Amino acid sequence: MAAAQPQADLPLESPSNVTASASQPSEIHLEHLQFPPGEATVHSPDHHTLFISLAPRPIQYHQAQDGKTNEALYRRGDFTITPADLPFFARWQGIENCLKLQISDRFLRSVAQETLTGCSDYLTLVPTFQSRQGSIEAIATLMLTELQHQQSGGALYLESLAQSLTVQLLRQHSSTQPQLPKYEGGLPPYQLRRVLAYVDAHLTQDIKLANLAQLLTMSPFHFGRMFKQSVGMSPHQYVIQQRVERAKTLLKQSDLAIIDIALDCGFSSHSHLSKQFRQLTGTTPKSFRQG
Repeated sequence: MAAAQPQADLPLESPSNVTASASQPSEIHLEHLQFPPGEATVHSPDHHTLFISLAPRPIQYHQAQDGKTNEALYRRGDFTITPADLPFFARWQGIENCLKLQISDRFLRSVAQETLTGCSDYLTLVPTFQSRQGSIEAIATLMLTELQHQQSGGALYLESLAQSLTVQLLRQHSSTQPQLPKYEGGLPPYQLRRVLAYVDAHLTQDIKLANLAQLLTMSPFHFGRMFKQSVGMSPHQYVIQQRVERAKTLLKQSDLAIIDIALDCGFSSHSHLSKQFRQLTGTTPKSFRQG
């Protein structure tokens, strides 16, 4: 896969591209790339690059990186990995359709230090041609979907997904074989109360995983797993649940328009509230109010 039109060294903007947004974590960059047949060279000094094919039919690629070449027919879900500061060349036949996902080296090393055991200071990703892993494809697809929707609260979800994706890459495609530590027991009650109070006080804001973890001086990855053990759901799921609960109260106890309730509860739009409301309650905000 590649990130540009023919003979380009840098990705060119296109109306069909979905690029970074204000709600996207600064250490992660996603683009949905669609280009005609061509070739391109990509070189990112401080970001590791993952290309995942989204093409509905297989596409032939000629690729080169780290002194090696590869000729392959890529199916949807196949991906390549290019470590930071390593040039990557690709020539493709057919319509290019892929997700370009870049993770900063600083973010990768932070995740490695905070979440994995048995990894050295020299740990890095291994250059990879045409690999396939269901968990990586699934996480990347969720990240793209969330970015396309541009919804309030997306930063928390994207950050959680980026943490999980990075751990998968480190465990399966790194220069060592780090192990994921086991977390047991959940959060102590006083820490959990502090986090829940913070969420309640900031529901209208774009709550980030790093903000919640910082309250307890934990790594985001460690915090996310401890929180889920204590509450039975991820931080992102809990925040959505609490926003829906606040919306239910306002629907019953006020005459505010549903769009105003959506914004007061931290949702980006009427449709965003309706989607989450239906998923959790089985009904729409309007029906709930009338019922």
